[in-house]
Amino acid sequence: MSFSIFPHSRPSAILTRREMLRRTSLGFGSLALSALLSEKAFGATNLAGPSRAPHFKPRAKHIIFCYMSGGVSHVDSFDPKPELKKRHGQGMPVPVKPTMFNDNGNIMASPWESRPRGQSGIEMTDLFPHIAEMADDLAVIRSMTTKVNEHAQGSYMMHTGFPFAGHPSAGAWTGYGLGSENENLPSFVVLQSGGAQVPHGGVGMFSSGYLPAEHQASILQVDRNPALANIKPGESDGLQKRRLSFIRDLDSRFSAAAREPQIEAAISNYETAYRMQTAVPELCDITGESEATKKLYGLDSTDKAVVAYAKQCLVARRLIERGVRFVELSCITAGLGAGGAGNPWDQHGQIKEGHGAMARQVDQPIAGLLKDLKARGLLKDTLVIFTGEFGRTPFSQGGSGRDHNPFGFSMWMAGGGVKGGSVYGATDDLGYYAVQDPCTTYDLWATVLHLLGLDHERLTFRFGGRDFRLTDVHGQVLKAVLA
Repeated sequence: MSFSIFPHSRPSAILTRREMLRRTSLGFGSLALSALLSEKAFGATNLAGPSRAPHFKPRAKHIIFCYMSGGVSHVDSFDPKPELKKRHGQGMPVPVKPTMFNDNGNIMASPWESRPRGQSGIEMTDLFPHIAEMADDLAVIRSMTTKVNEHAQGSYMMHTGFPFAGHPSAGAWTGYGLGSENENLPSFVVLQSGGAQVPHGGVGMFSSGYLPAEHQASILQVDRNPALANIKPGESDGLQKRRLSFIRDLDSRFSAAAREPQIEAAISNYETAYRMQTAVPELCDITGESEATKKLYGLDSTDKAVVAYAKQCLVARRLIERGVRFVELSCITAGLGAGGAGNPWDQHGQIKEGHGAMARQVDQPIAGLLKDLKARGLLKDTLVIFTGEFGRTPFSQGGSGRDHNPFGFSMWMAGGGVKGGSVYGATDDLGYYAVQDPCTTYDLWATVLHLLGLDHERLTFRFGGRDFRLTDVHGQVLKAVLA
């Protein structure tokens, strides 16, 4: 079939969507934009779903990734070191490797006291008092390491397994491996609120990379209306359907001619976007939640940053209830001494003030999330991950801050098949180097995929002549943290 609506077109030529857009320029471009508002009955099969069979029986079905952009100090939180108080003001007794700014001072004691928590007796400081109440549900890893010492590279490494752009995020890999449990929502969602910004490095760390495009993250602003750009319809449902029917016909013709799988992926994205017009406003509307639940998360706080992050945590629970596979939360710059918008945990000075403000922001909301998931029976199927891109040095920078430390730092996981009340690995007496069971981001994601029922060595995608995977050519499952 051919089109002859333009007098200069060849009678036998098939008018593809790309050619039509070229000929009609901006007028028809606005029509192409409306393809973002498509509808289930008119679309191709969603390549992100339906749910796909895992490689083996999973212990977790969903991930909530609490990413602490900027680098939380492990020696001031989940890996307290009494030796720092004993040696406060002294020089480091071991060689110091180059730091980000090489403005290194002497050993600095933590501003926060520490003590054993819960029945398990895990030692934690007072920086996160609410999370500390959940110690018996946490699997704390104290021997994390990373190859990089800079924020953008560190964030890419933690998200994708590579220290640079172009590779799929862990959330994209999760959707690729397992598909979606909800055809009305994407499998990978990043939540923002309160002016939170993307970590240093940009949105590429939420990318699908070389995976099909429908696996990239959808970023929702949970305290805005609409929560997602272009998601609020500007015309009747019937008109949207007619537009989509026409656009899809052009897309299908071009797809058949070009034989590019990414075109079908784009069509799938359009369809999901239309269905999200109804699903997103409903899931972001928390008016139906009980006052007790809102208070649990901290939505009654007088601190705006706490309220903003609390809404992310509550919406995260609502998302995983609706079958979203991977949800990432975003920190907000808060208070005196807090770091830049893209890395608010980055305290090269005033760590007591900056870390204190950031901890207040996330502490009660995350603890509330854990308690709520547990009370609803959701924690057993949901793996909550708390980490930054690296830790911080045991010695000071500028007298009141700490520099980046990639040689040993802490993170924790809860629920989803991990052993609560456990500690894996250790750093030295000063918290500088991982000395017992050091592990990498590859080991972390190998373990996470294992909990999801996926073999990290089998979850691959061929691109550029080789099989890529989230763990590159590395990674061991940390069996000691499994329940």
